[in-house]
Amino acid sequence: MNILEALQALQRDGIAALEEIRGSGQLPLWYRTYLGRKGRLTQLLRGLGDLSAGERPLAGKRANEVKAALEDAFQARQEHIKAAELEVALSSEQVDVTLPGRPIAPGHLHLVTRTLRRLREIFAEMGFQVYEAPEVETDENNFELLNIPAYHPARDMWDTFWISDEVVLRTHTSPGQIRCMRESHPHPIRVILPGKCYRYEQVTPRSEHQFFQVEGLAVGHNIRLTDLIGTMREFAGKMYGEGRKMRIRGSYFPFTEPSIEVDMDCILCRSEGCRVCKYTGWLEIAGAGMVHPVVLRNGGYDPEEWSGFAFGMGVERPAMLQHGIEDIRYFYGNDLRFLRQF
Repeated sequence: MNILEALQALQRDGIAALEEIRGSGQLPLWYRTYLGRKGRLTQLLRGLGDLSAGERPLAGKRANEVKAALEDAFQARQEHIKAAELEVALSSEQVDVTLPGRPIAPGHLHLVTRTLRRLREIFAEMGFQVYEAPEVETDENNFELLNIPAYHPARDMWDTFWISDEVVLRTHTSPGQIRCMRESHPHPIRVILPGKCYRYEQVTPRSEHQFFQVEGLAVGHNIRLTDLIGTMREFAGKMYGEGRKMRIRGSYFPFTEPSIEVDMDCILCRSEGCRVCKYTGWLEIAGAGMVHPVVLRNGGYDPEEWSGFAFGMGVERPAMLQHGIEDIRYFYGNDLRFLRQF
């Protein structure tokens, strides 16, 4: 039997075998037998290389025709069997249309929203009001008035989504400081500014391209760095429980002077070191500092008379610490298996 005759026999046998199948459970076996990687058609195609140059094109064309015919027959038989099985199932099952439908399970607040509300409660107890600022900002508010002019190397700290030459998706909640100060001048300020920020950066277990921040701002007379540190200690105790270890490190932000980083012992690994805390045992919970005189002046306050502190913290990270979550990407993956846990 030559290869053309073998292909013809294969098509005939395959279609005959399909007609004998009565249940959908038998279809996968038929497919493996005739069209699978180790099926009969594949075995025949391996023999094409042994044919002469004149025979090979005709045999290849015929093989493609046989494959298409078997696939079409398989699809048709599969649809026929499924339709027959569905009809049997419907005729054998009794449906009481008077029974109540399945209730829709009630939803609940997203973990980020719950954490935001908890942060608001904590700072409200310390006398902070909530100030809402826009997510789409001008370059002037996002950078210039925060002591970050166009030539300043500090702009490299923020990978920015630009809407136009003068408009950006805010990279931090700090531009809200300018808006709040200009609206509140010449009165003292004690506010938090919660909201979403955007940065064009690599997504890792610790960072996302979109995230929530809570900015804090206090402006008044004789406000000192010790007031800021005391506020951070009060926050850490209320948010994570009394007895948490905290450390203060010197840092740099263009809009504060002096600047500090506020770290807390990593709850996830109990200070032993993990990928979330970069194996240091410490996790940054806030960047902060005394409001820079230039920023105060841009907000309408005389730095000779007024002083203030500012801080900024993520929202996802406190939630990660509280609930032992090791990957920030879970918050935005929309996986119900994760979301239903909280």
